[in-house]
Amino acid sequence: MAENETLECITEHERILQEIESTDTACVGPTLRSIYDDQPNAHKRFMEKLDARIRNHDREIEKMCNFHHQGFVDAITELLKVRADAEKLMGQVTDTDRRLQEAGREVTAQTEEVIRCRIQQRNMATTVEKLQLCIPGTTALVYTVCLCRYYAALKTMEQLEKVFIPRVSQYRFCQIMAENLPRLREEIKEISMSDLKDFLESIRKHSDKVGETAMRQAQQHRTFNSAVAKQSSIGHYTKPVYSLNGQTHTQNGLMINDDTGDEEEADEEILTAQDLVDFSPVYRCLHIYTVLGDRETFENYYRKQRKKQARLVLQPQANMHETVEGYRRYFNQIVGFFVVEDHILHATRGLVTRAFTDELWNMALSKIIAVLRTHSSYCDDPDLVLELKNLIVIFADTLQGYGFLVNRLFDLLFEVRDQYNETLLKKWALVFRWIFELDNYSPIPVETEEEYKLVVSRFPFHDAEIEKQDFPKKLPMSQSVPQIYTQVKELIYASLKFSESLHRSSTEIDDMLRKSTNLLLTRTLSSCLQNLIKKPHIGLTELVQIIINTTHLEQACKYLEEFITNITNVSPETVHTTRLYGLATFKDARHAAEGEIYTKLNQKIDEFIQLADYEWGMAESDGRASGYLMDLINFLRSTFQVFTHLPGKVAQTACMSACKHLSTSLMQMLLDTELKQISMGAIQQFNLDVIQCELFASSEPVPGFQGDTLQLAFIDLRQLLDLFMVWDWSTYLADYGQPTNKYLRVNPATALALLEKMKDTSKKNNIFSQFRKNDRDKQKLIETVVKQLRSLVNGMSS
Repeated sequence: MAENETLECITEHERILQEIESTDTACVGPTLRSIYDDQPNAHKRFMEKLDARIRNHDREIEKMCNFHHQGFVDAITELLKVRADAEKLMGQVTDTDRRLQEAGREVTAQTEEVIRCRIQQRNMATTVEKLQLCIPGTTALVYTVCLCRYYAALKTMEQLEKVFIPRVSQYRFCQIMAENLPRLREEIKEISMSDLKDFLESIRKHSDKVGETAMRQAQQHRTFNSAVAKQSSIGHYTKPVYSLNGQTHTQNGLMINDDTGDEEEADEEILTAQDLVDFSPVYRCLHIYTVLGDRETFENYYRKQRKKQARLVLQPQANMHETVEGYRRYFNQIVGFFVVEDHILHATRGLVTRAFTDELWNMALSKIIAVLRTHSSYCDDPDLVLELKNLIVIFADTLQGYGFLVNRLFDLLFEVRDQYNETLLKKWALVFRWIFELDNYSPIPVETEEEYKLVVSRFPFHDAEIEKQDFPKKLPMSQSVPQIYTQVKELIYASLKFSESLHRSSTEIDDMLRKSTNLLLTRTLSSCLQNLIKKPHIGLTELVQIIINTTHLEQACKYLEEFITNITNVSPETVHTTRLYGLATFKDARHAAEGEIYTKLNQKIDEFIQLADYEWGMAESDGRASGYLMDLINFLRSTFQVFTHLPGKVAQTACMSACKHLSTSLMQMLLDTELKQISMGAIQQFNLDVIQCELFASSEPVPGFQGDTLQLAFIDLRQLLDLFMVWDWSTYLADYGQPTNKYLRVNPATALALLEKMKDTSKKNNIFSQFRKNDRDKQKLIETVVKQLRSLVNGMSS
């Protein structure tokens, strides 16, 4: 306690000495009286401090006077010598008077000489007296100039001009002195301006250090508030109070040292502006220009130079976007600049105004936003964008603590958030592609209870039937499903990191998370699924598994809703809450997979049909179905067995689509324009193949069809072949157009085209040779049928 009192006493003595040196002598009395009113023996310590200060000043005066004003000191020395000679002369005059008195009347003749000496004596005494009037002012002027205390020197010059010089203005040396005082003022003015320029250059170089310390303090203050907020139930706290130029501000000081956890550093005092930047050149120059009546010139010069420096500070480096350090240096310089301006605003009272700093800040803010908007657009690393966001938040909090409006910076963060989401989506697109690439598209095998629990812990799967099964068993989804679900949660966490510290409500954060998740599901994951489905190496088995996977992912969307709700504590039923669109995403993917199944199944059918090698001119059938067709039917049977895991309608649609495509392909084979001739034997062989197709359709390859629904896919072929096999043209022509027509599905154009291929058009055609031998009238009948069919076709076309 005693040590603290001693320190306080020493500090008080320093203040008193500074006040004695810088104030008028009329105010010294009350100041000195405060020493004796203070602690006991304080005056003794003050006298010791005063003696030390006097000795120090004496040494400084001696050095400076010898260097700068040796000629002036020599002049004073000469004057002092004159005074000594005058005193010696006065002694001689006194001795002469004594001798004259002794001599009496004998020296009457020397009276005139004595009178002349008396006049000289009087003149010398007057000279000494006038010189003594100027000595205090000139001595004080030399003292202040030598100490570089130019403001005090100006006050002394003013005192010389108004008090001392008028008393002896008739003397030539005083006139010379009065003529030189303006020149000395200009020299002081130039020196102070030079000091100001050095100051401006210094703060330009070191503004990044000031800004770094300011941002570190703001970050520590925010961390402290967060920690206190978490422990608010334990007790209350008071916001840290920082000192700035003798005034008290909350979070408005210049900065504290970096807290490294060391006890000595923890005990360090808070750094003020004077500790980081020496503002004395500004104060001194301002006082000097104020005394000289030219304050406005100084203010204009300072503001102009600071505007130029502001533009330099706001210029970013070309590669600033490549590393977080580039952004940090940029922010540090800007913060340092405005911290200095804020200090000048509060410490100088008028050198800069709030309107001036606001104008500078608005100009800077527009430039900062444009720079950040441009450079952040180049960044494709989400971690770097997240670090940039944290820097912007600290930057905004720091300047907001100094009274600058930063709302536009937080608005900019929403744009940066969109950029962050874009980089996240690009990153997660690669993750999804990698997951799909490594998936084996087979149900997940689980050998033990531990493996089952591990899968269920990663993905919310519940199936009572499967849970009842003994181990080992298989889960219906493939390995990519729990991985995709986990990665969606990881993106939610990554998106949450950006939402922190944005001073937004839980509802707004919840909305941000849901929008980010929706973008991931509806754009990134959906695109990856669509690309996956279209890949050539994805076969029917893989497509079936993809449909199963999307079904389970769709069912898991509700758990993602709950996951976000648990994070933000905002219920999905809240008004205006964004819902997840995953259901539509997985439905679209599933529909695309189903369509791809139909397409690939038809492509497979086409591949088998391309293997068909009919002998279109064969005399009669060999009594067996074609090999290619039996292979095709076996393939369809095995494929539709895999479809048992699909939803019923998907399997039924696939089966119906396959049968229709097969029927259409067979019909096109018969009607191919390149096929010019066809025998009845070929028709019989073709009929055997169609019978196998009908048997396959009637075997119910996929359960769920009612009656002969699947067989109807081949009804067009069946009626056409029956017409030719039975040769029932009279019935066809008689009942044509009637709903009860036995051959209702046979188009006249189709029948005509096939009949043209079977008609005897040349001598080489022996299809109806037996008819010509047995009954030439039948040939005429065929020609009549062809004519009637052509008539029907022409009637349809007209």
